[in-house]
Amino acid sequence: MKKLFVLSLILGFAYSSFSQVVQWRGPKRDGYFNESGLLKSWPAEGPQMILKVEKLGKGYSSPVVANQTIYITGMIDTLDYLTAVDLPGKIKWQVPYGRSWLKSFPDTRSTPTVEGDRIYVISGLGRLVCIDTASGKENWAVDVDKDFKAEWHNWGVSESPLIVDDKVICTPGGNETTVVAFNKMTGKLVWKSKSVGGPRSYASPTIYEYKNFRFILALTGTHLVALNPGDGSTAWSYKYFKQELIEDDDKALILTNTPVFKKDEIFLSMGYDYPAIMLKMDSTGTSVKEKWIDHTLDNHHHGIMVSGDYMYGSNWISNGKGKWVCMKWDTGEVKYVTDWINKGSIIGADDLFYVYEEKTGTVGLIKPNPEKWEVISSFKVTNGAGPNWAHPFISDGKLYLRHGDVLMVYNIK
Repeated sequence: MKKLFVLSLILGFAYSSFSQVVQWRGPKRDGYFNESGLLKSWPAEGPQMILKVEKLGKGYSSPVVANQTIYITGMIDTLDYLTAVDLPGKIKWQVPYGRSWLKSFPDTRSTPTVEGDRIYVISGLGRLVCIDTASGKENWAVDVDKDFKAEWHNWGVSESPLIVDDKVICTPGGNETTVVAFNKMTGKLVWKSKSVGGPRSYASPTIYEYKNFRFILALTGTHLVALNPGDGSTAWSYKYFKQELIEDDDKALILTNTPVFKKDEIFLSMGYDYPAIMLKMDSTGTSVKEKWIDHTLDNHHHGIMVSGDYMYGSNWISNGKGKWVCMKWDTGEVKYVTDWINKGSIIGADDLFYVYEEKTGTVGLIKPNPEKWEVISSFKVTNGAGPNWAHPFISDGKLYLRHGDVLMVYNIK
């Protein structure tokens, strides 16, 4: 009996420490959600809205769903708040976790990362917090940007924390370090990487896995860096931003997209007419080189989807305008550039894309097709205010859309 009790404690701890991570843009941060049996078309008025929740605070961050609960951040007055909402729509708790960014575009942009009974989120001024899922109480917190002398660009912090094994990862940038790792249970510093230079970017890191290689891919305003998760040592780095390639300094250092990768190749894009780059890693995993350069798919901050041999996303014409692009992964050949209302975010599930256009709030169900931009169904979001910048989230046959301080849930099963 004693052995069984000890075994149950061990198994319980293992579940709490290493249960499935629920995070921004899906399990692998590549925009794909593991769903099936979803609608292949929608009624003319769109799928049925089954829930609307208001007074969540202003934000561009995405909702996530875990533990039969919706977690979402929002700015209320001058503080960033995390709100827990049960599936019928009742707010369970709402707690502040740090100061908001109070300059240009202050609305919250950090999407919560949930693992087991813990939520990780970063405030607009770089306070990394671990919060208990049931009660909303803080387990621990670290003033990352203050403690590690982060260098901010115009819009503060947009990062969503990354869980890697027993660590939670944050990317302050600056001259002291680039990436820091903390014990996810205690908040104690595990390692800090060498600085590659550049201020904080607006991109969230991701885990890169291919053959025997496993790296953290993280961005500053100037560099892409690949780090070994165990000790934070640098496998390789690449200077993506070059001042001579951009004419307007106001559009410099604005890297927002998590890197997209396939096998030994990694795609980077930042909008503003800045060249997109396909990198190829060498066989030793110690360097990368430019494979091709593109001037068409300069994705702003909406994400890129890879489907088969092609990638899809919107490009940047201006801050208020963009078109939709399909490009061949291997060569950079542009298959089409087409108008469809405006640029926007894109995710995927059950062999289809879901796009959320930023200006009018039009949501489209798209069939991946390298020959044409194929819209199956669409509808407009009519609730909320401000730009439609929050990336959609899908869970258990439900589509979650955020617009300003309003969350809308649609049945797409």
